[in-house]
Amino acid sequence: MPKLLQPRPRRNTVGDLLNRLGVPASRVCLDPPPGKATKRDLLKQMRQNGTAYELIERTLVEKAMGSPESFLGMLLGRLMGNYLDTHDVGYLCGADGLVELIPNLVLVPDVAFYSWSRRQERTVPLDPIGKVVPHLVVEILSPSNTRKEMARKRGEYFSAGVEVVWEIDAETRTAEIFLADGTKEYVPETGTLLGGTVLPGFEVKLTKLFEKLEKPKGKKRKK
Repeated sequence: MPKLLQPRPRRNTVGDLLNRLGVPASRVCLDPPPGKATKRDLLKQMRQNGTAYELIERTLVEKAMGSPESFLGMLLGRLMGNYLDTHDVGYLCGADGLVELIPNLVLVPDVAFYSWSRRQERTVPLDPIGKVVPHLVVEILSPSNTRKEMARKRGEYFSAGVEVVWEIDAETRTAEIFLADGTKEYVPETGTLLGGTVLPGFEVKLTKLFEKLEKPKGKKRKK
């Protein structure tokens, strides 16, 4: 009886990598080649060209950002900072705050809140890539962000110990709150973003967050 042909193992192609990452090829850095990047390469690239990258599967992936995302991140960070001035429960980092969730997985939230309960010294560490896992992260969606990318990132955040992820959508002027237990809440344009148990008493109306931002025109964000 002739031998049955065994199925060939699936090749790890560039297409496979892009599919797992959920990002367009234009955001994948080729220096160093995908699968060969290290944290040292990440810091080097960011110093040399000023572009924010994330390290995923030993691949440098450009952080999707622009002026609207930067504006919203700064504004939300300021409002959260005002809260922390009277509620000293932790500290914030912005869109250049690298955090290593697990070895060789480095993401860059647009805003991240770190509770003092995870930093008993009650000081902000000096490491260029932070190792303290935040309690809450904010991702402000950019045109090149896809649903698959954001779902992957939420899974990575929650697996590392993040409790809450806020996704802010400037295109629809809405937000979604995702919790580590799998629950989520949609916040409409007229709604209010609440700090919940992580930032008790903190709230910001989305109308206030978006009031100075021009309404979107033209190309829609990729889904």
